[in-house]
Amino acid sequence: MSKGISIDEMAGAIEKELIEYRELAADELKTAVKKAGKTAKSDINKSAPVRTGKYAKSWRMKVVEESSVGIGVTVYSSSRYMLAHLLENGHAKRNGGRVAGERHIGPAEEHAKEQLIGDIEKALKG
Repeated sequence: MSKGISIDEMAGAIEKELIEYRELAADELKTAVKKAGKTAKSDINKSAPVRTGKYAKSWRMKVVEESSVGIGVTVYSSSRYMLAHLLENGHAKRNGGRVAGERHIGPAEEHAKEQLIGDIEKALKG
């Protein structure tokens, strides 16, 4: 059976429901962002160039800021950060010539973005 409210109480009831929805949406958003960060880290681990394997294993995901309505995550290489742009974009050799880059960060970022957008749309529709 539905609960009846007076016209005077309607604004308060609507505000309460909107606050509840905002909190639910924020929780879903945080979950989706963390999942996208983990996906990006995993994709980089799988597609990173392998010589010793240390570079691929060095990738981490960390929450850099979190509030009641938002979250920020960073995917980074903890110990081999100085190699990331060289391996992604290529570099000059010591005695001339160039080493071709192996794109592994860009595709992982794009995949994570697509996943994040899909997860947010799914969460807010459901």
